[in-house]
Amino acid sequence: MTHLTTTAVAAMLACASLAALAAGISDDKVKIGVLTDMSGQYADSGGKGSVEAAKMAIEDFGGKVQGKPIELVFADHQNKADIGGTKARQWWDAEGVDMIMDLNNSAIAGAVFTLAKERNKVAISTGALSTGLTNEFCAPTTVHYTVDSYSLGKSAVESIMAQGKKDWFILAVDYAYGKVTAATVTDFVKESGGKVLGTVYHPFNASDFSSFMMQAQASKAQVVALANATQDTVNSIKTAREFGMTKNITFVPQLIYINDAHAMGLELGQGLTFATAFYWDRNDESRAWSQKYQARMKKMPSMNQASVYSAVTQYLKAIDAAGTDEGLAVTNQLKKMKINDVFSQNGYVREDGRMVHDMFLAQMKSPKESKGPWDYYKILDTIPGDKAFQPLSKSTCSLVAKK
Repeated sequence: MTHLTTTAVAAMLACASLAALAAGISDDKVKIGVLTDMSGQYADSGGKGSVEAAKMAIEDFGGKVQGKPIELVFADHQNKADIGGTKARQWWDAEGVDMIMDLNNSAIAGAVFTLAKERNKVAISTGALSTGLTNEFCAPTTVHYTVDSYSLGKSAVESIMAQGKKDWFILAVDYAYGKVTAATVTDFVKESGGKVLGTVYHPFNASDFSSFMMQAQASKAQVVALANATQDTVNSIKTAREFGMTKNITFVPQLIYINDAHAMGLELGQGLTFATAFYWDRNDESRAWSQKYQARMKKMPSMNQASVYSAVTQYLKAIDAAGTDEGLAVTNQLKKMKINDVFSQNGYVREDGRMVHDMFLAQMKSPKESKGPWDYYKILDTIPGDKAFQPLSKSTCSLVAKK
């Protein structure tokens, strides 16, 4: 036997030994951690609802995988990267957690993705919006599951531009999310042959939007994109309605959850047009699951909460198929699977960790159009995932092979 052959055989045996060690369930249980905003501005779209959605997924899976029990823990990251990172380390280093999810804050998600890479642990963000999670923060064991600023912006801009509305104005919150989203919308408008007539930034949790709306109105734009979220979005719309702007201008929030729609009501929100990954009343399957969720939470699920249910279910399916909860093996199995469930249509996980799926252009109904509680959206268009999400040709992820 030559030295080369001996070396090759030894390498094969070493790989086989590692595979044997990896097989099976560590600690005789699978432990999932939901790290979410339990008390801040994103608690309504994540928080207790995300925890409950994860519980529902575990229950529907039967409470066990590979014959081993499934355990759920949760914590409040308080929208602080240091607190989120400390909790992730504690869970992974001392408490036997196998997968951390939700992560509805991009700074926290980036910190946890970095830790996941170091520890060969699975992290799935259903709540963060930064495209950096599948670019500079991408890792072999991380997945960005729901939406990002690219898919929300591209889906909405291209669909509305197709209606012939080419002159835009952008109102953005003055911090990282607003600036990145404003830049993203600007790029999509220009790429589609439109013009951005102006951009103005407002403080976070602004008390008065009058001056900003006056600038938008003076621009003569056909469309106003709102690169803000939660209460800032609601207050933007209130001011626009008071100025009579919503009669002849299309307002496009870049991030709106059904919780926000519920808070503002149809009288205020009617006509708002936006991209979303999920609507509870879209089909029989989403409706049936959402009604079960509503029975437990007394409200309909946000796209983040529906995504949590899907992500936990698919993660458990991947463990079952791989026969192990070892991080890389599970993530590799996820990347082989098609994902069609209550949340995702035509879904799959790419090599950069992006879960690609269909997106939807939605519009809030008028009070007359609504048939009852939570009947808020009309689905105007379906945008295939391959068109909605950033293409791999634009990726800076180190896992993507450059051609």
